Amino acid sequence: MDLFDYMRESTMEKESPLASRLRPATLDEVVGQKHIIGKDKLLYRAIKADKLSSIIFYGPPGTGKTTLARVIANTTSARFKQLNATVAGKKDMEEVVNEAKSALGMYGQKTILFIDEIHRFNKGQQDYLLPFVEDGTVILIGATTENPYFEVNGALISRSRIFELKALTREDIKELLHRAVTDRERGMGSYNVKADEDALDFLADMANGDARAALNAIELGVLTTERAADGNIHIDLATAQECIQKRALGYDKDGDNHYDTISAFIKSMRGSDPDAAVYYLARMIYAGEDVKFIARRIMICAAEDVGNADPQALGVAVNAALAAERLGLPEARIVLSQAATYVACAPKSNAAYEAIDKRLTPCEARRPRPCRTI
Repeated sequence: MDLFDYMRESTMEKESPLASRLRPATLDEVVGQKHIIGKDKLLYRAIKADKLSSIIFYGPPGTGKTTLARVIANTTSARFKQLNATVAGKKDMEEVVNEAKSALGMYGQKTILFIDEIHRFNKGQQDYLLPFVEDGTVILIGATTENPYFEVNGALISRSRIFELKALTREDIKELLHRAVTDRERGMGSYNVKADEDALDFLADMANGDARAALNAIELGVLTTERAADGNIHIDLATAQECIQKRALGYDKDGDNHYDTISAFIKSMRGSDPDAAVYYLARMIYAGEDVKFIARRIMICAAEDVGNADPQALGVAVNAALAAERLGLPEARIVLSQAATYVACAPKSNAAYEAIDKRLTPCEARRPRPCRTI
């Protein structure tokens, strides 16, 4: 590292966003995700013992995927290399793999490769990693906001453990906000911030599980609010409302809303209620739900609930999925609305669904038999 690199990194550490500065350095500093990093959990024990195998983190934005990777980097004796799949290519991976081979051969040191947004890698790029993950040349840590079972190579999935991160609770986010306004080294404590409890409650609620959204909002409030006569910066409810005017994720604040909403959407189509279907569709789009996820559910409903009562429904759903993916938002909302209302208004028959399930039941009960030659 030369002098310019050192100065750049020093400046970035001081000027980086609050959410980046507050990243935990140890497992004990991590807020939330106790279902996977509680002290009695496998991942916690593996990190502490420095015995990690390849893993993939997935979950909504702002839930700590990159944070956990950084914690691992701080606690492991292995070399830690990071790539972002949005900008990295095969050449970058080849460089990391060659360095990993050298480190393993010369010093017996393992290499952890953290790939952020791993779903952005195409099939060929993911396939390139397979033999090196298989033989232990690199220990892969992938992070993705997409369901890895849809977006990541199945062979790579089979060589990794999947850990799902949940949206943080209001209490978790409020704890982070308190840390942000009191921490003098990495947070905004040196600004002498006085934040009202109702303001912090509002930010924790509106962030809807996304810690980054809440921290960005409190940082904006502190940096743009003038000091009062007492020398403090006061963050009240009105200031908090100005700093975050829309939910980071449009489902309500209680748990499991993602699944509740998509379930209500499907039941509306199944129940032939196009108005309700469009309402729940609008909620998901407003929340920033992936259009591919919505389109898949419409296709399933077209086959499972409409079936051969109107075979055209599946064609409409499939074409809508292709169109939505190519168009993207905001235009995709029109295509999805057309498909959802068509499926909702179509006559219903689950005969195809029932028929295949009835035939699968005896097949599952039987032991496999060798093919009979003729």
